[in-house]
Amino acid sequence: MPGNSPRPNRRKSQKKGALKGSGGQRRKGLEGKGPTPAAEQRTGHAKQRAAQVRARRQSGRPGGATGARRTASELVVGRNPVVEALRGDVPATTLYVQQFLESDDRVTEAVRLAMERGGVHLLEAPRMELDRITGGLNHQGLALQIPPYEYAHPDDLTAAAYDAGQQPLIVALDGVTDPRNLGAVVRSTAAFGGHGVVVPERRAAGMTAGAWKASAGTAARTPVARATNLTRALQAYQKAGLMVVGLAADGDAELTELDVLADPVVIVVGSEGKGLSRLVGEVCDIRARIRMPGAAESLNAGVAAGIVLHEAASRRRG
Repeated sequence: MPGNSPRPNRRKSQKKGALKGSGGQRRKGLEGKGPTPAAEQRTGHAKQRAAQVRARRQSGRPGGATGARRTASELVVGRNPVVEALRGDVPATTLYVQQFLESDDRVTEAVRLAMERGGVHLLEAPRMELDRITGGLNHQGLALQIPPYEYAHPDDLTAAAYDAGQQPLIVALDGVTDPRNLGAVVRSTAAFGGHGVVVPERRAAGMTAGAWKASAGTAARTPVARATNLTRALQAYQKAGLMVVGLAADGDAELTELDVLADPVVIVVGSEGKGLSRLVGEVCDIRARIRMPGAAESLNAGVAAGIVLHEAASRRRG
């Protein structure tokens, strides 16, 4: 019967409401916890995670569109590529070596170069861990971590030139996808007194380990800027007083006729196969051609840029 149950804490009264001695806990429970927080403030909510991702991106790009931009880190995998990267002074943060690895001359040299350079961490890792890090690639027991490259903003190149009391000499690449070509252009820019290289953010080569190697170390001294939209970046240069000269096989002027190379100028080099894209070609103030009396129909971006930069340097010395 009700009221005679041997179970403890069983309600013995039929009266509704809080029991004597409850302290009003039930009433407090009905008071609520205040207004519901916004989705971005709720722990674990999808919008909060998205907001955190945006904040991390902005912290890596100070100033938004006008700040420096970082790429993701890169792994160089395999004995020969790792040794070649270390020989070429490609910046690195960590050298991973497989545990119980049968050493040969390449492994020995990679470890020696990393230790001599300083600042490169040596980590011994099990094969399964190396497989995971490299995504299952044939690493041969060696992997080299390349730090993210910090791109400049296109405006930084002109600012650096004027700060040095010089006329800006900049190279822009349109649709060049081979990192070795990018590295060669960076090397030529450094050799002939240029102030930097501009590349598009999409469908273009970036400063990978291959580009670093091809630059022969000059990438440490010559900035590479990344433009979200190359056409708008060239238009901004024009508003800043720079002439935009595009290289094209059917150009209206010959390179040797360009007196503007002694003035503030941006030299635009297209890909070997397609040349300049339509929109970029329309933005150019001058479309120039390189005289080639031989049988070749075109030059790769690295060679073409080197020829124009040499001509510009000669005019500026004169």
